[in-house]
Amino acid sequence: MHIIFTVLILGTLVACQPAAPETEMTLHGIALAGPVCPVVTDPPDPTCDDRPVVGAQIVIRNEAEADVGRVSTGDDGRFSIELPAGRYELVPQPVEGLMGTAAAIEVVVIDGQDPDEIVISYDTGIR
Repeated sequence: MHIIFTVLILGTLVACQPAAPETEMTLHGIALAGPVCPVVTDPPDPTCDDRPVVGAQIVIRNEAEADVGRVSTGDDGRFSIELPAGRYELVPQPVEGLMGTAAAIEVVVIDGQDPDEIVISYDTGIR
């Protein structure tokens, strides 16, 4: 009887513990625009590397397709945002001067794992 009482008390104490706070992981990436040269050479010309997209807006949506965040790229084209574990869709917004809009990217954020860097590719329209 004593053992059952102890188990009941321990079960009650565990059930009353506050839930552990969700860890947020940093999702980071870069937005690039290319091509920047009309002809690809071999070996590649480093001056023709894709260029960073400054000020690109990226909307982050959860699995329910609700907007949960928005981030803007910096002068180096990079962005980062803290997100809890889950599935997300990064939806790049149109950027003036670039052709079309970059494709949406699905991302899975796993608790305790650093997400891989995301690369968002915009088209310059140069051919």
